[in-house]
Amino acid sequence: MIIDFNVDAGEGGPLDAPLIALADSVNIACGGHAGSPELMKETIAFAAGKNIGAHPGYEDRKNFGRLPLSTALALSPKEIATSVARQIEALAKLTSLHHVKPHGALYNQAQQDEVVAKAILDGILQVLPTTKIFTLPDGALAKLARETGHKVIGEGFLDRGYQASGQLIPRGQPGALITDPDKALAQAKELAAREDIQTLCVHADSSEALALLQTVRREIQQ
Repeated sequence: MIIDFNVDAGEGGPLDAPLIALADSVNIACGGHAGSPELMKETIAFAAGKNIGAHPGYEDRKNFGRLPLSTALALSPKEIATSVARQIEALAKLTSLHHVKPHGALYNQAQQDEVVAKAILDGILQVLPTTKIFTLPDGALAKLARETGHKVIGEGFLDRGYQASGQLIPRGQPGALITDPDKALAQAKELAAREDIQTLCVHADSSEALALLQTVRREIQQ
């Protein structure tokens, strides 16, 4: 059973410090959907001794990177790659990177859209010749990442609901968010028992995030 927990941080939320203290891996926003050089430095300090990863997203702060801009603004694959590279490089200038995990709509689109997935990988390759990719284990991004020599770290979510297909339930739909610690624990145990899942995520922008992670980490470690 896996014991690695990751948190999305550096997004301006108030729970970064206590969540990072409970995490093994930390995905730091690097100026796209959220973050700034000052916030990146602060989050890196919180994450000393942890696995630090870049967390690039669509550069759409108004919507927190949760709208599929490759559709809404007709971003080309090259534009997506350039944006991803720019964000990763901003964080790489401040610390060494263990992994990359896309954020929000960019992450979700990359599970089913090979064009978006390839654009992300093209952006990563501009900065990191090889790295670890945190992503759903059976999506397009995982498939292409393996083919291009990256190590895929299969990710599960203890605070998000799943569709029957294995994709996440879109935010705003019933069941998309898990806020009850007991439900989060039950889902985390199921995910942790899977051979293709190596890390479990909790989102730092949820007011329930700390209670969820405290409960799940304590029970799974036991």
